[in-house]
Amino acid sequence: MQKICFDLEIYSYQIDFLGHVNNAVYMQWMEIGRTKLLEAVGLPTDKIFQQGFAPVLVQTNITYKSPLYLGDTVHIKLWLSELRGASAMMQFRFYNAQEALVAEGFQKGLFVDKQTMRPRRLRPEERALFTPYLHSSDEAQSTNSLVYAE
Repeated sequence: MQKICFDLEIYSYQIDFLGHVNNAVYMQWMEIGRTKLLEAVGLPTDKIFQQGFAPVLVQTNITYKSPLYLGDTVHIKLWLSELRGASAMMQFRFYNAQEALVAEGFQKGLFVDKQTMRPRRLRPEERALFTPYLHSSDEAQSTNSLVYAE
């Protein structure tokens, strides 16, 4: 079982008027994670676009548990909890430098045909690329085999 794991620094422009990371920044971090996942499976966005389809989001949910501040580093873990014909559910966990969970969330993504904007099912060989990252939430919490995407 594999997960996408990466660290990001926190910059001053990501801080809100209360002095902690703005909630919108977590959505940007999720975007980075989705991009790293597509690259890890060998389907970077430019390749997907050339093949006539595109990934789009249909749902995002984030639960914030404690704040991150300027000078902190965030550690992000990402995996798939569901993989269907044309959609996937991505799970995200955000940790501080002490490995305390500061937020968690999920996003549902859909592959669409670029011309029609209708759902586009993954071919079996495309689907197979994603299966190493597919875990139940319980499995993903307990696994120690991680993939660190750069």
